Amino acid sequence: MSTHSTVIAVDAMGGDRAPGAAVEGAVLAAARTSIGILLVGPEAILDAELARYDPAARASIRVVDAPDVVAMHESPLPALRRKRRSSIRVAVDAVAAGDAAAMFSAGHSGATVLAAHAAFGVVSGVDRPALAVTMPTLAGAAVLLDAGANLECRPDHLVQFATMGSAYAAASLSLERPRVGLLSIGEEAEKGNDLIRETHARLRKADLNFIGNIEARELFTGRADVIVCDGFTGNVALKVGEGLVEALTEMLREELGGALVSQIGALLSRRAFERFRQRVDYAEYGAGLLLGVRGLTLVGHGRSSARAVESGIAMAVRLVEGRVVERVTEALGVGL
Repeated sequence: MSTHSTVIAVDAMGGDRAPGAAVEGAVLAAARTSIGILLVGPEAILDAELARYDPAARASIRVVDAPDVVAMHESPLPALRRKRRSSIRVAVDAVAAGDAAAMFSAGHSGATVLAAHAAFGVVSGVDRPALAVTMPTLAGAAVLLDAGANLECRPDHLVQFATMGSAYAAASLSLERPRVGLLSIGEEAEKGNDLIRETHARLRKADLNFIGNIEARELFTGRADVIVCDGFTGNVALKVGEGLVEALTEMLREELGGALVSQIGALLSRRAFERFRQRVDYAEYGAGLLLGVRGLTLVGHGRSSARAVESGIAMAVRLVEGRVVERVTEALGVGL
């Protein structure tokens, strides 16, 4: 592994399609880049999965034994305490020990957040880490946070999320001064609950490009580059968006399959459909980033396919090379 400049730890037992999708995604990522990958999970199971692939394709992949798995239905804190050799904990510990530069998991998001918090600690000036997810918009992409790490928040938490999200968007989306919007039920400053109104007042005074409140219908328009909300609201908004995309995709598929169009028209329509699917597919974006902890932690979709795992690993490499943790820390005005 020492011959590889960047090593990524992958929780191979995380997600609905584990371990097959995680192993295949790791093999695909290893074949496209010169990175090293630590595949974390029960050694016998992962060795059997890797044996299906050509030895040359898996030469840069090493299995790290982790016999326990945190199941999606388990309460995260008791499970992590009971399963000290779970794949999530071992993957996070690999980063904390310096054996990997980042970790990716499509498993239990709550357990991943808690494990990262315990292993890395939070950056000075941050009370709670936030999960930042990149979403497709009409203008390209936007960062939504918090997407589920904190169900209840105070105004100072949301201001911290806005600062971290702005730094992340600047680094990942190559924006000089990202536009920050606060998710609310109306554009006016007085709209929303006490949390939103107080946060709005504080963001107006912050050294950010704050554009004010935005409504849920504007999430995908590209009006804001960074969208700030509490984790409960953000998670609901994200899943509503995913459900709508899936429904629209299926409707388009049915219409294209049943329409009485010419062969040329059908071909052009299907090409447009494929472009649309790629623009809105979560697998293209890879994972959400846990901002505010001292180690690079990526949380993938629970239904991550092999392509989504590959994208998540590639995203981890980009974030390592872009020094995102350091840039977010600098934006907060503190040192690691």
